[in-house]
Amino acid sequence: MANSPKIAIIGAGPAGCMLARLLHLANISVTVFEGEASPNYRSQGGTLDLHTTTGLAAVKEAGLFDQFLSKARYDGDSMQFTDKNLKVLFERAASLAPSDFDASGKPRSGLTEQRPEIDRADLRRILTEALPSSIICWNRHLTGFDPETGTLTFLSGAPESGFDLVVGADGAWSKTRAGFRPANAKPDFSGIGLIQLSIPSAATTAPAVHAAVRGGNLFATDNGCRIALQQLGDGSIWISLALAVPSEDWANPDQCGFDVHSLSSVQTALTSPSSTPSPWFRPWHPLLTSALLAAATDPVPRTLYQLPVGFRWPHTQGVTLIGDAAHLMTPFAGEGVNLALMDALVLARRIVQAAREGGEGGLDRAVAGYEEEMWPRAESFARLTDGSAKVWFGETGTAEEVFAKWMALRVKFHSKS
Repeated sequence: MANSPKIAIIGAGPAGCMLARLLHLANISVTVFEGEASPNYRSQGGTLDLHTTTGLAAVKEAGLFDQFLSKARYDGDSMQFTDKNLKVLFERAASLAPSDFDASGKPRSGLTEQRPEIDRADLRRILTEALPSSIICWNRHLTGFDPETGTLTFLSGAPESGFDLVVGADGAWSKTRAGFRPANAKPDFSGIGLIQLSIPSAATTAPAVHAAVRGGNLFATDNGCRIALQQLGDGSIWISLALAVPSEDWANPDQCGFDVHSLSSVQTALTSPSSTPSPWFRPWHPLLTSALLAAATDPVPRTLYQLPVGFRWPHTQGVTLIGDAAHLMTPFAGEGVNLALMDALVLARRIVQAAREGGEGGLDRAVAGYEEEMWPRAESFARLTDGSAKVWFGETGTAEEVFAKWMALRVKFHSKS
């Protein structure tokens, strides 16, 4: 493109790679700088539910829908919410039945507008492999960004400069965001900690658990604690147990009372009562306890952070943010990746339009327009997410009462959408 700007993207996650793909398709010069040494497609958490008007819209515009369909699971949106005894509070069957698929395993014509599930690792592979290898510069961990000169500095390798726009897609602890120092740029502790586990080959190693999850999602709650079971495409079941915790260093053994990095220690703490009461132990239904005991991977403790609801920054020429760098939130509304992909789609469209039209200041106006469109959308979903977390982990009462409050919150939100 004759008036192509030179774009740098920091971070090769879903948002960064989606933006790079869309710009590359429009012949816009783009370079992605990623701190990891090489592509890493290990399991990176649970499954993702892409929505037709946000995440899936970006996938389609990027020309990656067929690749997406090859990994998507349209039977993976089965969902159950229960109390600690597996009393069902709400359930939703999978959108599609086996008869809805053709011989190749793809949904039949007219049925692909459902909300499919895809593993995080599969989505990252699709997006990364859709880019020419020359676009992503691996092992380039950003250590600093000077918005006045546009200079990027890295842990290894020479500084980089000369870009018309730097896009921070570098996640929760974005160095790009820190570089131009908007107010409240540092994420806040959400008050929630979680431990992630996995059951490999669940159909054979934990058949009863596998059957109970029904190929989708099961969420059980008990007075400020929630356990999530999610079927992944590789046959494993991902487990996440989340709890309101008193401080950021909750994972210190002196705080929680066990070694969060030891599988046996975690399993004992989560499934066995002790003489010293622990909020991590709950008298779960035996099937949920068996799921925790069937886990066979190293535990991954996580402390959850979020940017303030309504976080914004003064528009700064030559730099902007997308994804978690722009609107980090906890995962309790399931909107993070969808918003990130939508950010990439909106920003790409505006950059491409500015490049086609040419003219002085066009790129800066395009970026400002993206920010003005993105901010209210992100604030709306951040408010829903924050409210959801407060209901699940801050409300007292029976599981039925807590679930009813959460459902009322979502109904109110969607009635305004």
